[in-house]
Amino acid sequence: MAPSSCCVHCGFQSLYVQRNSLFKKKDIFVQKKTNVKKTMNVVCNLVEKKRPKVLIAGAGLAGLSCAKYLTDRGVEAVVVESRNVLGGKVAAWKDKEGDWYETGLHIFFGAYPNMLQLLRELNIYDRLQWKEHAMIFNNKASDTPSPGQNMSSYSKFVFPSIPAPLNGILAILFSDMLTWKEKLLFARGLIPAIFGGQDYIEDCDKYSWTEWLIRQNIPTRVNDEIFIAMSKALNFINPDEISAMVILTALNRFLRETYGSKMAFLDGNPPERLCRPIVDFIEANGGKVWMKHPLRRIETREDGTVESFVVGNAVGKAEQWRADAYVSALPVDILKMLLPLSWKSIEFFHQLSFLKGVPVINIHLWFDRKLTDVDHLLFSRSNLLSVYADMSNTCREYFDENKSMLELVFAPAAAYISKSDEDIVSVTMKELERLFPQHIGPNAQLPAKLIKYKVVKTPRSVYKTSPGLNSYRPSQVTPISNFFLAGDFTSQQYLASMEGAVLSGKLAAEAVVRYLESRPMDTMESTEVASNQLVIR
Repeated sequence: MAPSSCCVHCGFQSLYVQRNSLFKKKDIFVQKKTNVKKTMNVVCNLVEKKRPKVLIAGAGLAGLSCAKYLTDRGVEAVVVESRNVLGGKVAAWKDKEGDWYETGLHIFFGAYPNMLQLLRELNIYDRLQWKEHAMIFNNKASDTPSPGQNMSSYSKFVFPSIPAPLNGILAILFSDMLTWKEKLLFARGLIPAIFGGQDYIEDCDKYSWTEWLIRQNIPTRVNDEIFIAMSKALNFINPDEISAMVILTALNRFLRETYGSKMAFLDGNPPERLCRPIVDFIEANGGKVWMKHPLRRIETREDGTVESFVVGNAVGKAEQWRADAYVSALPVDILKMLLPLSWKSIEFFHQLSFLKGVPVINIHLWFDRKLTDVDHLLFSRSNLLSVYADMSNTCREYFDENKSMLELVFAPAAAYISKSDEDIVSVTMKELERLFPQHIGPNAQLPAKLIKYKVVKTPRSVYKTSPGLNSYRPSQVTPISNFFLAGDFTSQQYLASMEGAVLSGKLAAEAVVRYLESRPMDTMESTEVASNQLVIR
């Protein structure tokens, strides 16, 4: 069982307070005043050679989080990333007109303690734009807009400013989406989700969400009205495919923490506004993040431990990079391809074969007029779309008072991932006829013109959280003593999410520090290799 978020927080508070505890001598030498500059430099250089180095593959949130918390402990963290953009699953790119398009619609919740702590530590917490404490749902696909209908209707769960779980219960009771009988059965059925504890939640991994609802005697219409949308938002799949553990985890946090379900948007593109400050912190403290340096191969010693990472560089050559410890913060599908053959027979690594990324498509549509003034995430309740937002309202960097930029998550995406961008946009526009009948479709009174679009396909995104897979998620510590894992697929309570990625990086950093503290300092220098390779130590 993964440690509680409280334990993780406290453990890392201890870790943070003891920053550089492994290397206090360095601090003493650096701070000591001396008139003999040469002597001081010699002393510092001698101590610097003893500073451990850790190589991390992957500059997504898991890898950057791991590097940040290793840096806090005085470790030299070196990150290698295959692409030329930071962020992994929160990556984004700028087009020739200067507009950004992203891999996904990234929402920050009040129930993300590790992410929020990280932002505070970096002094960028104010980059979050918090929204009304509510969940907003569109009308269903069966509700066909009539000629002259001005706009789509919305239903809300509004959380009053009172302590949890009362605010969540009242949000359910005062919503107009369910009948009173459905509300009461729903509230009663959720009691285990609120008070059952982590053991209960993890035990429910054997059920799909639909199966769990049936066991709790919660009406089917509750699933149709609410949880199809929520399931697709959490893992891009439907309620009959997703593990009950996933939705119960979210509900537990949302209903037990007063502001757990409160949402925020980042005030700009994630690579610059979220990831770059982490990189700046790492590099200001002696670490380094190398872009366009993919991990090509993991070299092992006779005993199975890691000898080096073979890393590609910007000119296409391979180099051997050595360190005191190694971390993979790669997506699980890529990690499986890079595992050394000698490791694949180990049960720990063999179990990774059960974990597979789920496809998702993120769509960006720019219009010539404003479609909505809603400044929030919306659950579309569409067969094709999951959640969406008008980013010209929700995000400061993308703000436009006259035009809309819709960002929409297309899920489930398996049937469309191989289709053309044009086909995907065409069916999306058809769905928007229901969401914005005043502006899109044959009955539009104020027709909006689509100016441009961007479609971002991710064939293997976060791991698919099907029932029964939680036991196959690996710990951050592996059977290989100097090799560790980070990533939202690893064992931690926040599953496939930004919070899960950040927490996994923290846990991996903590494990690496324990390993470094338990072994003698390695003073080995770089060694010669083939002329077309370079050992970096």
